[in-house]
Amino acid sequence: MNRGQLEQRLLVLVTLALVAFGLVMVYSATSASAAIGDGDPMTYLKRHAIYAVLGVGLMIVASRFDNRRLRLLAPPLVLASIVLCVAVLAVAPEINGAKRWLYFGPVSFQPSELAKLSLLLFAAGYLARNGAPRSLGELWRPIGLLATVFAGLFLVQPDLGTTISLMLMLSGMLVVAGVPARTLAAAGGLAVTLGLVAIWASPYRRERLLSFLDPWADPEDAGFQTVQATIGFGSGGLTGEGLGQSVQKINYLPEAHTDMILAIIGEELGLIGTTAVIAAFAAFAFAGFTIALRARDPYGKLLAAGITSLVCGQAAVNLGAVLGIAPLTGIPLPFVSFGGTSLLVLLASVGILLNIAVDERAPSGAAMPGRRGRNSRPRAAGARGGGRPPRARSGSDVRRVAGSRRG
Repeated sequence: MNRGQLEQRLLVLVTLALVAFGLVMVYSATSASAAIGDGDPMTYLKRHAIYAVLGVGLMIVASRFDNRRLRLLAPPLVLASIVLCVAVLAVAPEINGAKRWLYFGPVSFQPSELAKLSLLLFAAGYLARNGAPRSLGELWRPIGLLATVFAGLFLVQPDLGTTISLMLMLSGMLVVAGVPARTLAAAGGLAVTLGLVAIWASPYRRERLLSFLDPWADPEDAGFQTVQATIGFGSGGLTGEGLGQSVQKINYLPEAHTDMILAIIGEELGLIGTTAVIAAFAAFAFAGFTIALRARDPYGKLLAAGITSLVCGQAAVNLGAVLGIAPLTGIPLPFVSFGGTSLLVLLASVGILLNIAVDERAPSGAAMPGRRGRNSRPRAAGARGGGRPPRARSGSDVRRVAGSRRG
């Protein structure tokens, strides 16, 4: 099996398995409420299936598209993302106290998902071209500035979860790029400090943070989701109540088909089902970071690290929040939760990762081991490395060689 082929197959298997599993769990989590609402228990399943098919198509197209050409798309995507994020604040309807989606008839679009991908492409291109920033000043211009602009737009929506996933993605890329630990620690400390200020300045976010510390202090309001998720996991036990048999999804657990779908998995499939989901994302992380480490093109290496950090970081935050070991942030579970824009962007990103996995070409302008670079000069016949002429053989050397040939 060729280098990269194993990781490619593992990525395809894990991704498609999670998407198929997500279709099953979205139907299980929404069939009852959809049947009561509009008489069709498959309403959410049909919508999610359409996005899944389109997303798989995008993944196939992206896997066949040369990832190096994506550099040209980064600037217009960044500009479009900023415009759309501003537009969503100006014209989008408010749903559950947030403005996050633009509606075009029956189709909804979440600009923040596109913003994550655009920043990923831009940062990978900049770091590959200019090298790792050595100080906070170098990191600030322009990557830090652009990340701050996007984070500010997300927090105004408000969408703390997407802000966290954006920072996790960027952190993974900076580590692989080789940014000094002191610079990373300073940038991380600054980001955490600003994040805590943003949380404390918002009564809604502050309430969520305090409820995480003790959800049972207010189980009917601030701690309601965490308490109900805990009850769901406890009811599932080792093997679960059975597929489709969840009680929490029926008017007990808010957002059961999006942010809290893992709680439904735990209730219906038990510890075994929850562990399988965690193992799937661990396999994704192994394949993705292996591709990043083996990539010979710096741009592909950074893209692979960013995509893997985005998917697995988002999964880790969601798992932690639903399991009660991290505050609730509203981050969906990648590939499994209901959400069209997120599914499309993530599947397209996996396609880019697959292209990097099978890309055996050398970086432009660099010579591969055992090959002559494009601009390298041919060596003179008989010349050794370093330009030194071969040592003249003595008579004894000639006789020794002749004797060895006869033997």
